[in-house]
Amino acid sequence: MEAQQQQSHRFPWIYWVGLSITIALTLGLAGVITWLVVTQNLAQLSVIVGLIASIVAIVSAPLIFYFTIFKKPEKQGPLPSSPKKETETPQTHPSGTIWNVPYRRNLYFTGREEALRALHERFSTTKTSVLSQSQAMSGLGGVGKTQIAVEYAYRHREEYRCVLWVNAATRDTIIASFLEVATLLALPQQQEANQNKVIAAVTHWFREHDRWLLIFDNADDLTLADEFLPPSDTGFLLLTTRHQAPGTLADSLDIETMHQDEGALLVLRRAKLLARDAPLAQARPEDRAQAARIVEVMDGLPLALDQAGAYIEETRCTLPAFLETYQRQSAEILRRRGRSGKEHPLPVATTWSLSFVQVQQLNPAAADLLRVCSFLAPDAIPEELILDGATELGPLLATWQNDTTQLDEAIGTLSGFSLVRRDREERAISLHRLVQAAQLLDMDESTRRIWAERTVRALNQAFPHVDFTTWPQCERLLPHATRCVAFIERYRFAFPEAARLLNQTAFYLHERAQYPEAEPLYQRALAISEQALGPNHPDTATILNNLALLYYSQQMFDQSESLFQRALTINERTLGPEHPQMAIAWQNYACLLQATARYDQAAEFEARASALWNRRTQNLSTVTALTGNTP
Repeated sequence: MEAQQQQSHRFPWIYWVGLSITIALTLGLAGVITWLVVTQNLAQLSVIVGLIASIVAIVSAPLIFYFTIFKKPEKQGPLPSSPKKETETPQTHPSGTIWNVPYRRNLYFTGREEALRALHERFSTTKTSVLSQSQAMSGLGGVGKTQIAVEYAYRHREEYRCVLWVNAATRDTIIASFLEVATLLALPQQQEANQNKVIAAVTHWFREHDRWLLIFDNADDLTLADEFLPPSDTGFLLLTTRHQAPGTLADSLDIETMHQDEGALLVLRRAKLLARDAPLAQARPEDRAQAARIVEVMDGLPLALDQAGAYIEETRCTLPAFLETYQRQSAEILRRRGRSGKEHPLPVATTWSLSFVQVQQLNPAAADLLRVCSFLAPDAIPEELILDGATELGPLLATWQNDTTQLDEAIGTLSGFSLVRRDREERAISLHRLVQAAQLLDMDESTRRIWAERTVRALNQAFPHVDFTTWPQCERLLPHATRCVAFIERYRFAFPEAARLLNQTAFYLHERAQYPEAEPLYQRALAISEQALGPNHPDTATILNNLALLYYSQQMFDQSESLFQRALTINERTLGPEHPQMAIAWQNYACLLQATARYDQAAEFEARASALWNRRTQNLSTVTALTGNTP
């Protein structure tokens, strides 16, 4: 039919010629019949009329067929070149905005006003740089980037002619999203078999129109996203990505975890313990306190808080009961997702497990660095700890000693997934506590033990000889030593490096007058040293001496004296009376004797120490009496 219509419009004169012939024949036949009626009798008239009718039928049949097929040409000109379905009206949101955001508005969306305000101001402020029209929200998986983008789209949809959403997780999802956009915009190329032509048409549409907002969600591969991003000089681009450095693609807006009040409000609303629009002040004081504790345990991560709220709602447990369950079964909680988690169906553990796999594929050494960090305190991990202890951290990291280039590359890989953050000025890296927890869940028990031991050995290697000049370095390492103490206890490590780390940590705490914290470390160090090296080893004597000094500092002289005497006996037997360490041991014991008013004995041991130092051509006054940490 389409071909016939085109033919009728191409040859309109045929229509008029056919019509003229038909009218002429009709008029001619009418005249002939009239003449016959007047001049012929009835019998002859019947024969002649029958003959004429046959002639008319033969002549008119093709003309009737012609007019059945061809219609009168219209005056409106040629037909459009594109089919009717290609000029359909684009699909719109009830607000009038062309729209394909795939998520419902989150009824429990809480807080994030600062990020939403900053995003709106950046898009609203007229700037000379086109880059200001491209924004990248970066942050850890589960920090809420997608939810903020969804809320922004719903909140400001009337400011844009169209709001379009692209799933930028992979090349396939980007292409699928562009094909959907082509259909949504009713582009003529939407049925094109060549996908590249469809993508080009969509990009061209963005270039030719204005007041659009294009959201690239999960654009973790910025190189891939850059292949598809249209120019933003006529519209606005919003990316959500784990990459902390979007470079020239967009301005960066870092999304942090929730602060305590904001997180507590999310937990209570999600658990249905507070109405969706109710402020935190309306919650019971005890609920606020328990919710704040949950925020602290989850380190403010929105996805984890949402999981916690869903668990509380579905199990009908109390807030204290949830905390108790989490302490016992954190792995199960982190792997669990509530039945209504459709907007982010993956739980915390699974979300990060996928990132761990990608890191392992991109840079295995970076994956090992993340494993090490999982056994240290999460905040301010000194880079010198990794470099100084590199030889203890397995074959991939062993070559890092004093080589910052490889460390920089590994940190860059991890930063690309927002798994760590780097403080350039402090030369330290940090990671979220739940990233640590998820990383530990990703290992089996034997692997955890291997990496715990490696970390303890590396930290021991990095921990310096303790004196006043090294206090700042010791302070940087203290939180990490404290965390390693827990793993030493958990796995019952009994090797000399564990004993030394405990002794050095205790000695630093001792020097900073943190006696209660130092004592159990000394005692554990002593037990390990006796087991690993034997009760008569010089290193065992050093720990005995240090523990004796701790009791001396607290005027616990009875406990102190027995330990001093043990240390003296071991040193005399193993080192001999001429070893410099003996002078320190005699001087320490002399201090105790003097403190307990045994002045004659004190003078005797001081004289021994002085004579030894004189023989060693050293001045006793240059030696600090109360010392004894392991070099």
